[in-house]
Amino acid sequence: MAYRLNHIHLVCKDLEQMIDFFTQNLGAKLIGLRKFGGADGASLDLYGTTVNLRVPQENEKLLENPDGKTLGYHHIGIEVDDIDAKYKELTEKGYTFSVPPKDIENMRIAFFDGPENVTFELLQLKT
Repeated sequence: MAYRLNHIHLVCKDLEQMIDFFTQNLGAKLIGLRKFGGADGASLDLYGTTVNLRVPQENEKLLENPDGKTLGYHHIGIEVDDIDAKYKELTEKGYTFSVPPKDIENMRIAFFDGPENVTFELLQLKT
């Protein structure tokens, strides 16, 4: 049996801010608003991968470590066609890159923090 990524599901504090970030900065398309176990949420299409977002349910509490990073995952990798153009665009919008674009092996990568300190990696494959 083969495995493949079906979706990413993030719990966030500010649903609208996270929807805006994915749609306005990463080119995701809003599939629709919905409920996840009673909690408000949304599903987005990020170039064929579904990203589900929701706020905490009544019995959940978001925990953060002292530096503000969300625990439980490291980052979300997003492939782009022109990493330098995306770096310029996101920097002009006020996002700070912990790792500006750099070459490694067969790709170019960069890391920045989006809303709620979610770390994103941009990567551009070399052809």
